[in-house]
Amino acid sequence: MKITQAIKMAFASICSTKLRSFLTMLGIIIGVMSVTVLVSIVQSTTNNVSDTLSQLGGNVISATVTSRRSNKITTSDIKSLENNPAIESVSPIISGSSTAKASGNSSSVTLKGITEEYEDIQNISVQKGRYILDVDNDNRLQVCLIGVTAAKDLFGHTDVEGETIRISGRNFKIIGVLEEDGSSQRDSNDSVIYTPFTTAQRIMQNSTISSFYVSATNEGMLNMAESAVDSFLLEKTGDEDSYTITNQSDIADSVSDVTNSMTYMIGGIAGISLLVGGIGIMNIMYVSVTERTREIGLRMSIGAKGRHILFQFLIEAVIISVTGGIIGVILGIGSSLIIKYAIGWPIYIQMYSVVLSFLVCTITGIFFGWYPAQKASQLNPIDAIRYE
Repeated sequence: MKITQAIKMAFASICSTKLRSFLTMLGIIIGVMSVTVLVSIVQSTTNNVSDTLSQLGGNVISATVTSRRSNKITTSDIKSLENNPAIESVSPIISGSSTAKASGNSSSVTLKGITEEYEDIQNISVQKGRYILDVDNDNRLQVCLIGVTAAKDLFGHTDVEGETIRISGRNFKIIGVLEEDGSSQRDSNDSVIYTPFTTAQRIMQNSTISSFYVSATNEGMLNMAESAVDSFLLEKTGDEDSYTITNQSDIADSVSDVTNSMTYMIGGIAGISLLVGGIGIMNIMYVSVTERTREIGLRMSIGAKGRHILFQFLIEAVIISVTGGIIGVILGIGSSLIIKYAIGWPIYIQMYSVVLSFLVCTITGIFFGWYPAQKASQLNPIDAIRYE
C-alpha cells in the first residue's frame, strides 16, 4: 500500500466522524496550547530577571539592615568599606512611594535617593542630560532623574530635561532622562524618579542608612567583599539576624530553582493532558476497529496484508494526534500574542517548544494507536466478514 493512498484513506475515515475525531483531539489541543502559553510566560519572566541581573553585573552585593534597634549607620561608615582592597565602590540607597505632579497631571512613582557611585554599580544610563553628582548630594540639591514612563505620564513626552516637577510638596528640576529598559517590572527604571541621596533622606525624614550596594573589585573578589560587608554589619548591629546580604549569584540560583520548578509543573500539565488525549485516541481507534471489522475482513480477503491494516490505523492515530498538536500550537501562539498586546507583557514564543510538541504528538499517536492497530491487523478475514 502506498503511503499517499493510506493517508487519503485515513483522512476519509477521520472526516466521516468529524465530531468524534475533534473530541478525541481535544485533550491534545488543550495540552499543547497550555504548554506553548506557559513556556512563553516562563521564558519571558526568566529573560526579564536575567536581563536585570546582567545589568547589575556579577560582582554586586546588596545589603539591608532589617532591625530598627541597630546602631545608626552613616554615609561615612559605609564609605569606610572602600578601604578594603576587595571593594571598589559603595552606594547607599533609600526608596519610597511618592506622588509626582507636573503639567496638571499626577502620578504615583517610586522615589529613590542615590549617590554618584550608583550609576556604575547598577549600570544605569542617561539618554538626555546628566547623572546625579557628588555636588548634588553635598548641597542637597532638589534635582532628579526621571524614567521614560514617568515622564510620559506627567508630560506626555520624554523631552523633559530642564522641566520642573513637584514631589512631596517640593519643586525638583529634571536634570536627565534615563534610558528606556523596556522592563514590565513595577520598579523598573522606566517608572522611577531618582534624587540625590541626601535630598531623599530629608524628604523621607530618615537619616539612617538601611540599604546599600557594594561593587566588588572583580567577581573573583566577591566572596572576600561579602565577608567584609558581613563583618561590618555584624559590628554595627551586633546581631547577624539583623541584616541580610545577597549577591547576584544567590539571586541567579534562586531564579534557576524557580524556573526549574515551573518547568516541572509545565511538564506535569503536558503529561496529564497528553495522557488524556492518548487514551482518547486509543478509545476512538478501538471503536473504529469494531465498526470497520467487516471492511477489514473484505480488504484482507482481496489481498491486503496484516501490515497494511496495521499501517492504515497507525496513520489515522498519528493524523488525529498531530492535527490536535497543530491546532494546539496555533491556539497557544494566538493566546500568547493576546497576552502580549492586551496587558503589555513581553512574550517570547519558543520554537523548541513548538517542535517538541509536534514530536511528542507523533509519538503519542503511535504509542496509543499501536495496540488497536495491531488488533485490527490480526483479525481473521472470515470471522471479520461474518461480523455484524
